[in-house]
Amino acid sequence: MTAILSYAAFTETPEGGNPAGVVLDASGLQADEMLKIAADLGYSETAFVVAREDANEYDVRYFAPEAEVPFCGHATIATGVALAERDGTGTLVFHTQAGTIPVHTEGSNGNVTATLTSVTPHIEVVSSQTLAAALLALGWSHEDLDPALPPRIAYAGARHLVLAAATRERLADLDYAFEDLKQLMLDLDLITVDLVYREDETTFHARNPFPIGGVVEDPATGAAAAAFGNYLREVGAVTPPATITIHQGVDMGRPSLLTVTLDGEQPEIRVSGRAVAM
Repeated sequence: MTAILSYAAFTETPEGGNPAGVVLDASGLQADEMLKIAADLGYSETAFVVAREDANEYDVRYFAPEAEVPFCGHATIATGVALAERDGTGTLVFHTQAGTIPVHTEGSNGNVTATLTSVTPHIEVVSSQTLAAALLALGWSHEDLDPALPPRIAYAGARHLVLAAATRERLADLDYAFEDLKQLMLDLDLITVDLVYREDETTFHARNPFPIGGVVEDPATGAAAAAFGNYLREVGAVTPPATITIHQGVDMGRPSLLTVTLDGEQPEIRVSGRAVAM
């Protein structure tokens, strides 16, 4: 029988963070079986792990309830913590559809922090047509946007549309057209829409609609956090080296804390967080 673990990522308590399924031995599972497990669990993602011959190296696949995704940050953090609690802390290497993701773990059982290092990130300019369609689906206007943080598509293993709200109140009031936003995201190969608000120079609040996965909203999105870290660097909103704090899930009642580190020399982004068994 397949053992399925449940962890809450980017939190210190099971009541917070983003729940993820973790299957530490998925060697006997086919893709349709993985999708069924993910759908039955109902979490935004479940990670399926197969050990390689080389020590501490694993093939990892990620499934949302309705589709496979190339990379998932919170399930990576959850998997790193689960492996650390089983085998001891250290550095792991995850081979994903998006590329190779090193994951460093440290701490003791019940108090383990995992840090993933992204694939090489990039950003893309958003067309006026795409922006108009996104705003319409969200029920936002151009006046709701922060002019200091321009719309972009950001990638660090998965694609996310970054839209910055001018006020915290705008971010808190999330009521979007599910099917319309889902279709736009499918057309653009997006995993989430990363809605953010800047509290101060290094503190941000985020919400991530995830309709393509069959989930209204993600309470903590590590992949988007990595992409957003590079976005901030590319648009000149921060100067590396820098550490960014992202609060997510607050408006859902599942507060999450994500720490994003931008190196002054390396293009890759590091995302750190705790995870606890549920």
